[in-house]
Amino acid sequence: MIILQNSGVPIYRQIKDQFKADILAEKYAQGEYLPSIRSLAKELKISVITTMKAYEELESEGLVTAVPGKGFYVNAQDSQMLREQHIRRVEAALSEALAAAEIAGMSDEEIRSTLEALLLLRDTSV
Repeated sequence: MIILQNSGVPIYRQIKDQFKADILAEKYAQGEYLPSIRSLAKELKISVITTMKAYEELESEGLVTAVPGKGFYVNAQDSQMLREQHIRRVEAALSEALAAAEIAGMSDEEIRSTLEALLLLRDTSV
């Protein structure tokens, strides 16, 4: 896990976002335990409270469940819900890209051409 101290994003949020991305990408299996709060805090050289806040947010989003004395484990993920969450991530990334394209003064045709080129690159790398 990579934490950027000066990124402007709170550390707990960076932790939560990285675990969330890993869970949604199925890097953690259903029922698998996350690293203990204390061990993660020690590894990252951060406060246990910061780590706990990240885990609590993951729990509030329904991604993990706390088991007293054992830690946090990954909940089963509904495949339709996962798909919807991935679609929302794509929409957010595309919205950000469109905003950058507008700042760069790109035309709709230039944006389409760029997207088509990226799709071709993706197809050839698979």
